[in-house]
Amino acid sequence: MNLPILAADGAANPVSFQALPAITAFVVFGVVLFVLAKFVWPTIAKGLDDRNHKIVSEIKAAEDARAAAKAAQAEFEKSLASAREEAANMIKQARADAQRVADELKARNDQELAEKVARANADIEAARKSAVAELQAQSAALATEIAGKILRRQVNDQDNQRLVQESLKELATSRR
Repeated sequence: MNLPILAADGAANPVSFQALPAITAFVVFGVVLFVLAKFVWPTIAKGLDDRNHKIVSEIKAAEDARAAAKAAQAEFEKSLASAREEAANMIKQARADAQRVADELKARNDQELAEKVARANADIEAARKSAVAELQAQSAALATEIAGKILRRQVNDQDNQRLVQESLKELATSRR
């Protein structure tokens, strides 16, 4: 049995070599190394490989998704541009239709206004002719009546003035 070598102060010397503890340490180290190499490291390596494959496949899926998103964005922009162009054409067509309808309505209104003005002028002219004819008829009747009164009696200047005044009053009231 080996006894530990003591240092001068009575403590064990840390630099001294002891064979049994060294061999035991090497055997335990070897057994632990063997167990780790046989059972633990393959499991860790497999887990790391699986994780690596998972990360690589996720990166590939992300790149594929990015490419698909880019293609979808390009398609969306293309359809958006097409929709904008179609909307612009529809607006242009609607404006043209509105202008055409407005022009038709204006022409129709102008024609109706001209017809109404012509009818109104014709009605005014007919009313004027009727009024003139009625005035002439009343004037003739009044002149005949005045002549009849004058002939029935002898009139002096005073009577003549009074008859003229009465005739003018009758003429004025008949016009109203």
